Amino acid sequence: MEDIGYPSNNGVSPNAVSEPFRLFSEEAVDIMRSEVLNKEVQENYSYTSDIAPKQLRGYAPKRHGKFIFEAWKHPETLSIISKIAGVDLVPVMDYEIGHINLSIPGEKKKYDSKTMISEEDDEPIVGWHRDSYPFVCVLMMSDTTGMVGGETALRTGTGEIKKVRGPQKGCAVVLQGRYIDHQALRAYGGQERITMVTSFRPRSPRVRDDTVLTTVRPISNLSDLYGQTVEYQLENAEARIRQMLRDIRDSMKAGATDVGAIKEFLDFEVKTLSHLNNEIVEESAVQKGHLAEVCADAAKRKRLQ
Repeated sequence: MEDIGYPSNNGVSPNAVSEPFRLFSEEAVDIMRSEVLNKEVQENYSYTSDIAPKQLRGYAPKRHGKFIFEAWKHPETLSIISKIAGVDLVPVMDYEIGHINLSIPGEKKKYDSKTMISEEDDEPIVGWHRDSYPFVCVLMMSDTTGMVGGETALRTGTGEIKKVRGPQKGCAVVLQGRYIDHQALRAYGGQERITMVTSFRPRSPRVRDDTVLTTVRPISNLSDLYGQTVEYQLENAEARIRQMLRDIRDSMKAGATDVGAIKEFLDFEVKTLSHLNNEIVEESAVQKGHLAEVCADAAKRKRLQ
């Protein structure tokens, strides 16, 4: 994080973004492609928004993405991603496994890889934003031979733009996307760009969770999203409460109840549950596909720098 102008404690790890690395074989990615390009998935799990033209979400936990689901949940996969991230991670929830961003082939345009990206750049596949969850792992699912562009652009803590080269097919990048403004740039030359994104959170319930639902609420099945969000948050709260109960019982036996620790614990739980409550918005108040405020927040942060 410090290398791109952010404090090392800005997020949940000092690691901001990785270089591309091999995560899955091309054969594995081909199986994944067959699952996401399935007609039923395309018809029933497709979303569009004002910052991304086409996305697929929520299919993996169902019967349509069995291989994808198991690949991302595999212990070896989690070990690799956690080591790179610098913190022990697990998928945020089943619903966020295998999110797909698609760029449809278009006309070949002149492209200069050295050109600085402006705030008004109109060629991203996904516009400027911060993610809802602490970490993402972005897997390239397209053949990148001859591909021009397709990088991820990051805005540094000083307001400069840094490009991270796009990975090859089967390779991935790990990004602490909750804390860094970024956008996915379009691939030029008439090629497709299909990326799969799985979101992660710290495994430990005692590590802070800054999750918001801003970027996912308008492009989700809210029953699945809200249900699974509340489920894992309450499971984490339950683990913390059980540990606090053990600590209190031990302190009572010793005749030395720690009031300061109790107050700190209760304050944390109140703040955590209040934050969760604010993220569960009535469905009638959610504008489907409307993510303009996300881009507006990114622009506001730029103006303040």
